[in-house]
Amino acid sequence: MNIATQDITGLVLAGGRGTRMGGADKGLQNHHGMPLALHALLRLQPQVGGSMINANRNLAAYESMGVPVWPDPLADYPGPLAGLLAGLEHCETPYMVTVPCDTPNFPADLVRRLAGALVDQDAEIAMAATLEDGQLRTQPVFCLLRAGLLESLVAYLHAGERKIDRWTARHRCVEVPFDDATAFFNANTVAELQQLQTPAR
Repeated sequence: MNIATQDITGLVLAGGRGTRMGGADKGLQNHHGMPLALHALLRLQPQVGGSMINANRNLAAYESMGVPVWPDPLADYPGPLAGLLAGLEHCETPYMVTVPCDTPNFPADLVRRLAGALVDQDAEIAMAATLEDGQLRTQPVFCLLRAGLLESLVAYLHAGERKIDRWTARHRCVEVPFDDATAFFNANTVAELQQLQTPAR
């Protein structure tokens, strides 16, 4: 990998409304005795230099995980890009990588592979993708990006735009295929959380 680990800050996105989980704070849902967001954080930390969390509720619970917690700088839960903005505003390294709080089993080599592709392709954003039903599907909340994209993101959000793929399409973006789609299984609903906790037979 051509990007040093300490040059990458990791951000766990836990700022959503949890609408599909009945409004529950998804990152604090119990998974094998620990909050989901803590699973994601612990999986991310060995892959990056510093870490932080984007959350909008129950900030003390997230702060107890031992890393800085930053709420969305925009009101009304505008989605993952607001979390990205919160992270970039506080990112002190040349690169930042994001993972969502509800996917505790993402690959242990996620960051290394995204970084390798970013350098190889001279891209500004590297995004994970999985093969599902023969189609390559991007996983836009698993992305490594150059911290210098902050101004572009600010301008995009201030123009009232919210869609993550529209913003990433404005930049040199490389998709990085991962073979194991199950590693990206996320718990959006209570049923999916239960499914996550049941080992595959």
